[in-house]
Amino acid sequence: MYYSAPSSSDEFADLLECLRRQVDARLAELVPQPDDGHDLLGAALHEGVLAPGKRMRPLLVLLVGRSLGHRSRALLELACAVELVHAASLFLDDMPCMDNARLRRGRLAVHARYGEDVAMLGAVALLAQACAMVAGAPGLSGELRAQLAGVLCHAVGMQGLVRGQYRDLREGRAARLAEDIASTNQQKTGSLFSAGFEMAALAAGADEQVRLALRQAASALGHAFQLRDDLEDGAQTPATFGKDRHKDVGKSTLVALLGREAVAQCLAGHLAQAETQLRLALPADAGVALLVRKAFAMPSMPRQQAANAAGESYRGLASRGLGA
Repeated sequence: MYYSAPSSSDEFADLLECLRRQVDARLAELVPQPDDGHDLLGAALHEGVLAPGKRMRPLLVLLVGRSLGHRSRALLELACAVELVHAASLFLDDMPCMDNARLRRGRLAVHARYGEDVAMLGAVALLAQACAMVAGAPGLSGELRAQLAGVLCHAVGMQGLVRGQYRDLREGRAARLAEDIASTNQQKTGSLFSAGFEMAALAAGADEQVRLALRQAASALGHAFQLRDDLEDGAQTPATFGKDRHKDVGKSTLVALLGREAVAQCLAGHLAQAETQLRLALPADAGVALLVRKAFAMPSMPRQQAANAAGESYRGLASRGLGA
């Protein structure tokens, strides 16, 4: 049974703020500020997880689940588990042996402030906590909890985030085909979007047709998020995203291979595909699509330019395996 969607942009903004507060409150319970000033691990976990962010992934999980008629406490647990995995990936992604970044969400990266040992241990702790939350999600059957835990672990593991990060590190400095770059992007960035959508749909008891549309939407969003990140990394405008810039210099990204204009067109195509699939999966609610549009309001790519870009150029790129 579908819920009644917000009837205005103001009502939707209020809903988003309410959901964001719920997510932040639960995350604060999971990683409280330590009383002991010597507990660097606890401080790093609290700082790294609670640092101001868009909370895009957990908000998407909550909105999809609500759109499908599911509002139990378990949905918030699943959403926060996805955010903990994302935070863990940032702890590791920023380390000197990987992207060697010192700035994250406008603050010093965890390894730069607390040490590489703390960052590594913190990431392991967050991954373990995320799995525990899914395994113990209230109100769901044991069989369903096991299925949900498998979805999240697969997103992290040998063919998910870990494989994508490995390929990006080991293959990213060499010449690559566009389809190989896109495949890496999907594993590195898209896998967690896919897991979040799939878990929300499973918790809500959605049928296979809805889940298929959501999987395709999540895949398109994963590609779009990575392309957006690549475009912003090389943007000439002042940094507004609170992270190091120009970390992709010398890497075989799609921006380096195809150029900024072509990638902007491809990004717009992915967004168009995501919206199409979201309308199929969630016909009574445009909330998820509204959140996506809000997230992609890029200074370097005005909305009209993005809309115009989703035409012939995208279809040409899609024929080369770069479409959603």
